[in-house]
Amino acid sequence: MSAEPLAELSDLFVVAAVLLYLFAMVGFALELAFGRARVDASAKGRARTPVTVGGGPASAPDAPPADTPVAETPRFAVLGGLAGLVLAWIGWAANLGAIVTRGLAVDRWPWGNMYEFVVAICFAAVTAFLGTQLRNNIRFLGGFVMVAAALGLGLAVKVFYTSAGPVVPALNSYWIAIHVSAAILATGLFVLAGTSGVLYLVRGDGLSRLPSKADLEKAAHRAIVLAFPLWTFAVIAGALWADRAWGRYWGWDPKEVWSFITWVGYAAYLHARVTAGWRGRAATIVQLVAFLCLLFNLIGVNIFIDGLHSYADV
Repeated sequence: MSAEPLAELSDLFVVAAVLLYLFAMVGFALELAFGRARVDASAKGRARTPVTVGGGPASAPDAPPADTPVAETPRFAVLGGLAGLVLAWIGWAANLGAIVTRGLAVDRWPWGNMYEFVVAICFAAVTAFLGTQLRNNIRFLGGFVMVAAALGLGLAVKVFYTSAGPVVPALNSYWIAIHVSAAILATGLFVLAGTSGVLYLVRGDGLSRLPSKADLEKAAHRAIVLAFPLWTFAVIAGALWADRAWGRYWGWDPKEVWSFITWVGYAAYLHARVTAGWRGRAATIVQLVAFLCLLFNLIGVNIFIDGLHSYADV
């Protein structure tokens, strides 16, 4: 098959992935909306037990036990969640098909511009979600990850779209397969962690259909623990590539600076958890600040700030 039909097929795969992610989002949302409501076991004051005048524990028949479901999930909601998971896998396959056919059409690694990069990041975010779901039940994140992936692909098509073609000579290097691939995988995991962090801040301490704050924080931490070494490797590989391309490892280019700032943000999060014992809201705010740095590095630097990495613009 020639390049042009492959490029058109890639575009169709992207559209299919958007639709499948949106349908999957509906299924996940159905399960979340009609699922079991729980009282967060980590709510402040939960450990304090009321006592009577005589010293015995007071009865509280109207208060459900901590983190205990108030009502069972209806069968149709469970089926909606399972359907969402199946559609997410099919959308993932369509997203992968878009990347593969784009690569075959241009005869290079298919992340040489913002359009291709965003398509790959959406794929990485969904991969992170589905891969984690194989080991831990995090379907509660499905709807939010799906809408983020669908919006990302829609933004890629409407704003960042670039016709299939060659890239500037600086990108014709095997380093793009090493440096950019690591950055894409790390970004996908960071998106998963950021989604969990936002939900953590949104969830109240009382009755909610969202999972407990402890589960949300655990999901975010696991994703960051996996992503941080990948991001570290991407920064180092980028420095090595810069030496090959421009004759220096570090030149204070905006992309380099904000990649390092992002690294510092996530390093601060991990360091605070290990040494200072930060948990809960404080740790979540730190990781979300790092996530905002990541988003600015991805969108703001690439589009609005001139630099040596401007060839990655739209």
